[in-house]
Amino acid sequence: MKRMALVLASLMATSAACMAAAAPSTYGVLQRYVLGGEGKWDYLTFDAGTNRLYIARGNRVMVMDTSSGKLVGEVPGAIGAHRVVLVAQQHRGYVSNGHGNSVMPFDLATLKPQPAIAITGKGPDAMLFDEASGKLWTFNGHSNSASEIDPVTQKEAGSVMLPGKPEFAVTDNHGHIYVNLEDTSKIAEIDAHAGKVIASWSLTPCEGPTGLAIDVKHARLFSACANQHLVVMDANDGHRVAVLPIGNDPDAAGYDARAGVVYSSNADGTLTVIRQDDADHYAVIANVATAKGARTLAVDEGTHHVYLAAPDVAEKGQGASQASFGVLVVGAP
Repeated sequence: MKRMALVLASLMATSAACMAAAAPSTYGVLQRYVLGGEGKWDYLTFDAGTNRLYIARGNRVMVMDTSSGKLVGEVPGAIGAHRVVLVAQQHRGYVSNGHGNSVMPFDLATLKPQPAIAITGKGPDAMLFDEASGKLWTFNGHSNSASEIDPVTQKEAGSVMLPGKPEFAVTDNHGHIYVNLEDTSKIAEIDAHAGKVIASWSLTPCEGPTGLAIDVKHARLFSACANQHLVVMDANDGHRVAVLPIGNDPDAAGYDARAGVVYSSNADGTLTVIRQDDADHYAVIANVATAKGARTLAVDEGTHHVYLAAPDVAEKGQGASQASFGVLVVGAP
């Protein structure tokens, strides 16, 4: 009887686990903040220390207070802004000027722009600050290269040729930088200290990788692809760990290390939510309806909220207009 009771208890536990796994996700849109204004937009950057969201917006950067959803200011003077990177110890932010072949610093307190830093690379798009090298890195889509900038001297310190067109990039801050190569469907690994490419790995069956996120603890890379796949790769040797279905036309990926959740923001108006069970096992738990064009994101690991920008964040049924550009907040209430 005791053995049968144990078996029965085990079956009940397994059944409960299966029911929990099959239960519908509670993820949804929590807030809709209308900011307005003209112009295209690109990457979003969230600063947990100030609760500010930076939105690259063509000729400027919009800065939103995530506590209130209000616009607190703008950084003027950008030339095709793509990405904003914050270097807190210098009290500066940096904007990649995709149409200016330069990077524009600005003061984090006043939001006033400073003289742009010219680079030899063409079309800087993605950008990051790597703690191991102490350098700012831009990834230049029109010259298949990466540029190193010394934030102390405010000058270009070197460049690295890449075996393909770079899209997004991430760093483990321990000397390894990884970059999606959109035209070859590969990930290149850069030695941040040596300033050279040391590996290049296929993302098959991925086509057209765009967004990229990293799980530093488990050495996993999450690459969102144009053919509706998200590929999980081992950052140590480049072997494929998993392939997950995602929405159409993604442009960003995010990872919440505290929650163990991976995100893909898709221009078809969905946010794919993927649960990480462990380093090698993943499951799609939701495809949240967001807004058409909501293709870039930023993750707040403190609240587990995801911020997405879109041309129209108004409720369904209300017509799109320039005034309805804004930010969606997605989470589980």
